[in-house]
Amino acid sequence: MSRTYYRPLSLAFGRDAAGLIASGRAGALGGMTHLAFSHVEVLSRKVGHLSRSIEAYRDVSHEPALRAITTPRPTFGGVGMDSTRIMGIVNVTPDSFSDGGQLSSDAVAIAHGRQLAEEGADILDIGGESTRPGSETVSVPDELSRVAAVIATLARDHVVSADTRKSAIMAAAIKAGAKIINDVSALGHDADSAAVVAQANVPVILMHAQGEPKTMQLNPRYEHVLLDVYDDLREKVDFALAAGIAQENICVDPGIGFGKTFKQNLELMAGLTLFHGLGVPLLVGLSRKGFIGAVTGEKTAADRVHGSVGGAIQAALAGAHILRVHDVKATVAAVRMFTASGDPDSVDL
Repeated sequence: MSRTYYRPLSLAFGRDAAGLIASGRAGALGGMTHLAFSHVEVLSRKVGHLSRSIEAYRDVSHEPALRAITTPRPTFGGVGMDSTRIMGIVNVTPDSFSDGGQLSSDAVAIAHGRQLAEEGADILDIGGESTRPGSETVSVPDELSRVAAVIATLARDHVVSADTRKSAIMAAAIKAGAKIINDVSALGHDADSAAVVAQANVPVILMHAQGEPKTMQLNPRYEHVLLDVYDDLREKVDFALAAGIAQENICVDPGIGFGKTFKQNLELMAGLTLFHGLGVPLLVGLSRKGFIGAVTGEKTAADRVHGSVGGAIQAALAGAHILRVHDVKATVAAVRMFTASGDPDSVDL
């Protein structure tokens, strides 16, 4: 069986991108007119064989592939996907890898969420179960007790995402006002999750993970990590569509750090533009993760701000529609600077 993949290359941003797109010499990366690609790497693989070629944007003959890459994404949970948006992390857990135990009460978690919103977060992602490597599953009552009041309160004034693998938590979170479901298992952990999301007609983020959190880092293996993750997410998107979830309600996340070695994480970062071929918004979550510490030498997760921001800008240049981060203020400032440097006229100075 032969499969063909299209990875946008030769990127431009800001007013250069807008000019190239307007002239027909480049396509809009992920449907965003401030990011453009003028060439495409075409990859084909059969069992044990991978071929590559480079084609100019206007010479690519596979129109459906280009259309998937360049079509503007609709709003997601009420948030526009025409530029990079920031999702702030609110972990109401005792054991998350970076900030476990810091939000030890509803009041502290709510205050933290409000602070992230003030710093510029477009979405607040609230989770009550750690899915760090080696973590154990949390019962539904325990997880719900951690997040119910936090979601209900913050959802009154902000766009809230519920970070959960369990259908009962999804249903409760939606009832409490959550606008988005963020599932690290891509609706695979709980057989009822797809039906809950479809019936509620809410957006869902489908993340790739190889294995369960407790064992996923023991020996992750891929034939070609970039293409294998893409294929898995393609299957997850198809599953969601078959379950009655509308395409405009689907976002994908390659799952940096979930069943990948440090080098495999970097391979995914280098090839992020490939995922625009799925035709849906792209979320990237790399904030404070272990591979950043391996690259920068920073062993303490909470101190990996600079490396996290560097990775966030790389993801933004690759067309990520949503960046999931701990350090909202620093990331917002970096993205604003990135945007302004591409189009000085966009800033009133």
